[in-house]
Amino acid sequence: MTGGIIAAGEGSRLRRDGWAEPKPLVRIAGVPLLETVVTNFVAAGIERLTIIVNEDERACVTWARGRFPTLDLRFLVKTTASSLESFAEVLAAAPPGPLVVSTVDAWCRPGDFAGFVRAAGARPAGATVLAVTPFVHDERPLWATLDGDGRVLTLGGDGGDVVTAGVYVIPAPVRALAPPAALGRLREYLAWLVASGRPVYGDVIERVIDVDRAGDVALAEDMARAEESA
Repeated sequence: MTGGIIAAGEGSRLRRDGWAEPKPLVRIAGVPLLETVVTNFVAAGIERLTIIVNEDERACVTWARGRFPTLDLRFLVKTTASSLESFAEVLAAAPPGPLVVSTVDAWCRPGDFAGFVRAAGARPAGATVLAVTPFVHDERPLWATLDGDGRVLTLGGDGGDVVTAGVYVIPAPVRALAPPAALGRLREYLAWLVASGRPVYGDVIERVIDVDRAGDVALAEDMARAEESA
């Protein structure tokens, strides 16, 4: 199993809130978002990563190679039109096999991330697994309804049991699928998988913060400090 990181967004909302650096280098309690996500993968035993950044974020490549010299980091430098396009680029470029994908702004504790990867590994072969959380802080959450076994019954709408958390396990058969050309967003792709009858499961990470605004940075820093003092 290898990993992928989607880090090609512009971070426009954080820039409006006063951050000048590329979003992957925005710090939570002194640690850049990209470092946090890479550390999450390492905690899960995954050290081969395919990372996409946009063309204005080339500094992230140099920084990451210097920060993690022993890891197998493969970078794609491309400005994409959407998270779905970035996702597709990572799926196409990563080594064959199942792939764990995280957005760079899905902030959570390394132990929780590793626990999700372990839980996903126990799901049926060929299943797509979504990290989901009962902690709803995103201004546009993607709601999921699960059955008693954790299979996703519905994705989208105005409510549900949990919300998606920006971390996904994509099996090799699903990586080979050609989704409809009309899909424009990553959430539409995930909803298409569910609607098409493919096995899609949700495994819970209790607290994941989608870091898009100043308030999200503050919330994640509070959580990080609580961890340090526990």
